[in-house]
Amino acid sequence: MSRRVDDRLTAIKFALSTACQVVAGPRSVAVKPVVHARCPMSEPFYQAVNNEHELFEHAWRHRMPVLIKGPTGCGKTRFVQHMAHRLQLPLYTVACHDDLSAADLIGRHLIGAQGTWWQDGPLTRAVREGGICYLDEVVEARQDTAVVLHPVADDRRELFLERTGEVLKAPPSFMLVVSYNPGYQNLLKGMKPSTRQRFVAMRFGYPATVEEERIVAREAQVDSALAAQVVRLGQALRRLDQHDLEEVASTRLLIFTARLIAAGMPPRQACLACLAEALSDDPQTVAALMDVVDVHFS
Repeated sequence: MSRRVDDRLTAIKFALSTACQVVAGPRSVAVKPVVHARCPMSEPFYQAVNNEHELFEHAWRHRMPVLIKGPTGCGKTRFVQHMAHRLQLPLYTVACHDDLSAADLIGRHLIGAQGTWWQDGPLTRAVREGGICYLDEVVEARQDTAVVLHPVADDRRELFLERTGEVLKAPPSFMLVVSYNPGYQNLLKGMKPSTRQRFVAMRFGYPATVEEERIVAREAQVDSALAAQVVRLGQALRRLDQHDLEEVASTRLLIFTARLIAAGMPPRQACLACLAEALSDDPQTVAALMDVVDVHFS
């Protein structure tokens, strides 16, 4: 075993053996048993493009939170799942939305037939277990979540549970990861500089041709010839900047297209369902996209 791999495994074993520390408040809280997150049994496939593995792992080793920004369907979530498996850490994923509040992340008291109990939220569980808390599309969440994330994301690495009186000190293995799509940002929904500058930032984009062909072939379970044909179509659709498309064809949509074609659906019908109709509601724009499809699947 190489020294680099051995050092990484030693660091992981040390991190997992260090429990969350309660620095204030009660040391035991009545918490209803929950099913804890675990990394998948099989490693999620991820095609590396640059040095994202190394950067993520260095950030984790030095207890730095990570911000991932990139367009829809470029592999942000899959990358986090892959790294959670690689580091053997529990992963809690939260799909952020307009109504997501700080209480949804921290937890709340619940009432049941047997009385009242405290239910940890995903962020609290990740801190207690020393896992990864991944907030997908974090800019969609309500502004009060920043108050919770700031002390967890900076050097304090503390989570204050106002309802229980606890202050949890995150163990070395805990990591906060957030992501968002820069194309969806506006003046009302954007990440404040005070929040952004607490993170190590990584920018994702759509893979280069060779890498994207490998991804489509692997994920859709198709041959390299079909994968290459679908990727060439996707790249042609991405060059249609004269049309008012909110998003271009993502790698995810190309995988969907290849899967349906491999399953026996006519290529033009598969491209209509997975690409043209998925990218626009405007009939004229859909027709223009299908003109490009006809060039590649005549």
